[in-house]
Order: sequence, then structure tokens, then C-alpha cells
Amino acid sequence: MSEATRLSAGDWARAALKAIAEGGLAAVAVEPLARTLGVTKGSFYAHYRNRDELITAALSEWGRSHGEAGLARFAAIEDPAQRLRELLTVVVQAVQPLAPSVHLSLLGDRNDPRVKEAIGQVNRARLDLLTRTYRELGLAPDRAASRARVAYAAILGLLHLAQTDPDAPEPAVLADEAAAIFLASRV
Repeated sequence: MSEATRLSAGDWARAALKAIAEGGLAAVAVEPLARTLGVTKGSFYAHYRNRDELITAALSEWGRSHGEAGLARFAAIEDPAQRLRELLTVVVQAVQPLAPSVHLSLLGDRNDPRVKEAIGQVNRARLDLLTRTYRELGLAPDRAASRARVAYAAILGLLHLAQTDPDAPEPAVLADEAAAIFLASRV
């Protein structure tokens, strides 16, 4: 089996996402990715014509895995309070001190149309699920949308803070606090 058939296009896209998390779109370069993956550039060209095609594929993968498809298991939880609690817990526990973030790294490239589309797709899916959840918890439509935005902003803020704060509290503590704050008032 040749190295080109051992690695899939998805393997390259995931490696590109890791590079994006660590340094934005500028960090996506074929030769360093090939070294990281332990293959030659020929493997890359078996799957992609050029770097731009890889970036498009990586952003599409991120949009899918962190947008609607990535939220499907939470969307399937019927009890909105349990849905919100589980969503907040998983998200907050995934926040690791000093860990790079694709979402935050992409903000530096937010004027790139591909990045705008990917971030927009992820933001819409997350805000839609949070808004739906708050509606099901009894909030009026406008209030549910506002509460969803504040909850989502807090989640993004935790991601940002985690990149620079090695002394952040344990994720379980943060998850409990997030649930207490964002489930405190349902009306």
C-alpha cells in the first residue's frame, strides 16, 4: 500500500485544522503538514490540487463537526434543561488551559470568505440550538435569542481565556458554574 492510499483526504483536513488552531490559515503549508503526517508531498497531491482546496476542505470539516452535525446528539435530548446542562458541561470540560482553538484562530482570518462562511455556519447552528433550548425552557422568542447569545459569548470567552490562563479552575467547577448561571432563571 502506498503512502497516498494510507492517508485519506480527511487525514489531511484534520492535520490542516490542527495547524489552523495553532496559527491560523497561514500555518497551513503542505511541506510541514507532510512532515507532521510522516509522508511526502505526493500524498497531499493524491487528494488535493492545492493548498486552497485543502483549506476549503478543512473549514468544511470543521463547520460540519462543530456545527449542526456536531450538535445532533444534544439536539436529540428532549428535556431542554438536561440538554443545556449537558451541552454546557461538554463544552466547558473541553476547554483546556493553553490549548489552541480553531474557532479563535480563525477570527484572525475572519475577512476570508471561506472563514466567514465556516464561522457563520458554526455560529448559526450553535445559536439556533441554544435559542431553541431557551424557548423550550419558557423564554419568549426575543429573550431566548438574547440569552442564547450571552451563553454562547460566555462559552467563547472561556475558550479565549483558556488560551492564556494556565491557572483556570477545573473544568468540572466551570461546568457547574455555567449550568448554575445559564439555567438559573427560566422566565
